[in-house]
Parts: sequence; structure tokens; C-alpha cells
Amino acid sequence: MRLGLSLGYQTSWTTPADHLAMAQEADRLGYSVVWAAEAYGSDSPTMLAWIAGQTTAIDVGAAVMQIPARSPAMTAMTAATIDTLSGGRFRLGLGVSGPQVSEGWHGVRFGKPLGRTREYVDIVKLAIARKPVAYDGEHYTLPLPDGPGKALRLGFHPPREHIPIYLAAVGPKNLELAGEIADGWLAIFYAPDAAGEYLQHIERGRARGGAGLTGFDVAPTVPVVIGDDIAAGADQVRPYAALYVGGMGSREQNFYNQLAVRMGYADAAKQVQDLYLDRKPREAAAAIPQDFITRTSMVGPKERITERIREYAAAGVGTLSISPYVGDLESGIATLRTVAEAFEASGVAE
Repeated sequence: MRLGLSLGYQTSWTTPADHLAMAQEADRLGYSVVWAAEAYGSDSPTMLAWIAGQTTAIDVGAAVMQIPARSPAMTAMTAATIDTLSGGRFRLGLGVSGPQVSEGWHGVRFGKPLGRTREYVDIVKLAIARKPVAYDGEHYTLPLPDGPGKALRLGFHPPREHIPIYLAAVGPKNLELAGEIADGWLAIFYAPDAAGEYLQHIERGRARGGAGLTGFDVAPTVPVVIGDDIAAGADQVRPYAALYVGGMGSREQNFYNQLAVRMGYADAAKQVQDLYLDRKPREAAAAIPQDFITRTSMVGPKERITERIREYAAAGVGTLSISPYVGDLESGIATLRTVAEAFEASGVAE
């Protein structure tokens, strides 16, 4: 197993300089990848190109680049460019986002996300491999028929003909698709004790191509809070969990809420969502079960973090991407160092 760092996206309480400093420290400590995200604020490729130019060995990964935000050819161009600028250090994470962002921000209908993702990835792979981009699908047709367009190749030679592709997936069918067409899975709320439930769907998708889990990278983002007081540490994670379980989607369609239900928290998931959608985020955060947080996060002193790292490794994780829940850069750097020490003590490094 390897370590990664998930920076998320820029918010009112973060700065690009702090994110860069975290990435540079992770690079110095031997972390394998730093991920940047996007929703409807800062975009991930701009952040990653900036970080890539000021680091030396660490991979830079999009977690994610939103499928509705760009044509597949544009995504291939961006991925190939960052891979070239970084000397072959780019990882392309893709996700369909959700109905509210896709339709409200990008003006793209959310319907049939599985089919659209499959075709999108097909075209990205064609372009990065510098093959003529000709495609006749249900969602994408290239070149457009009855027009002047022609099947083009990527106009320069990137360092690799294949860039690792990860899918952000939550539901069972999305997990199967990730196993079938991608090199890795960007997971959220990954509980090691429930790994068998997740991985059976990945394995089913892998089997379609005659492959097993070997070589497939399970890469969850895991909140981390270092400290002796477990309850106080969990409280720092609660707003994040409540945002996703309660507010990341509508009452009828929230993939994270559905995940919490599948994990055994149906009553709490409904309560959290009701409170969040009633504009009571603090009450929603308080309603997140402590058990949900401790199962899906790493909270506690270094010794507990060490044991949790072993649990994630035993649960099939290839890249353990930590998200420090801290209030300042100094605490973030300290968290990176403590996790690196716990990782070394765990004995799970490749």
C-alpha cells in the first residue's frame, strides 16, 4: 500500500499557498500522489499543473475532473498536457458529479450516467493513445455526421500512451463499471470492515475483461484527525459527513445518503438529510453516528492510526489518500508527518 494526500478544492478557509505547501511536504515525505478536486469553484487541472511544476516525484491526480464539464477530447488534451509537464506523473480521475451540479452548473442532462461514462472513457483512451478519434455511440458521435469534421489525432506526443484512469463510484453498478474500464477506484466513506461488499462489484467488472483485482488501485479518501480524544476528533469530521450524507444531492437522489443506508444507517441517514435540507447543518452534523465516522475515518493517537492503516491495507486498499481535518497549515504538516511515521510503523509499505 502507498500513501496519498487529498487536498480537495479551494474554499473560503483554504489558500493555494497552503495546498502547495502540503503537497510539497507530502512529496518530501514520499507520498505517492496528491489529489485535487473540483465541484463548482476551483478546478482540479489548474491546481494540479501548478503543483506539478513545484514538486519533483509525487504524482498529481484529479479527484476528479467532472465528465459534464468538458468534452472527452478536451479532457484527453488536458490530461496529456499535465502528464507531459509533470514528466509522466498525472492520474486522471473522472466522475459524473450529481444531477444538481451537472444540470444546474454545466447545463448537461444527468441521465444515463453509466453509458455516458463508458463512452467518455473510450474516447479519452483513444485520444491519449494518439489514435484517430472516430466514435459512434449513443451519447457521443465523432466526427459529427454530415459536416466538415474529420477524425483527428492528438497533436503532440505525450510521454505515455496510457494515463491511469480512476473512476469516482458509489453505487454497485458504478463500481462494476470502474472495475471493467478503469485502472482504479476513487472511494469515499470506505469502511475496511465492509470491503467485501464493495470489492465484489469491482471484481465482477474486472472479470468481464478476464482480470482480477491485481493491478487495480483502490484509492479511498480518508479523513484524519490526530489526537487522544476520539470523540473530539470525530466532531471535526462531522460537518463533512453531514454535507455529503445530508446535502450532496436532492432528497430523491443523493448517492452518499444511499451509501449510508447500504452501510446500515438508514434511520440516521434520513434524519441527517431531513435536518440538512431544512437548513440545520449543525444539527445534521450532530446526528451523524459516531460509529459511521470511526469506521470511515482515521481518528486517534499515532498508535491507533498505525493499526487503522493495517486495517485499510488488509481491506484491499492500494493508495490510502488521507484528508487532514485541521485548522491551519502547521497542523496539516504535522498530520502528514505523523501519518508517514505510522505508515512506516505499520509495515504495509510496498
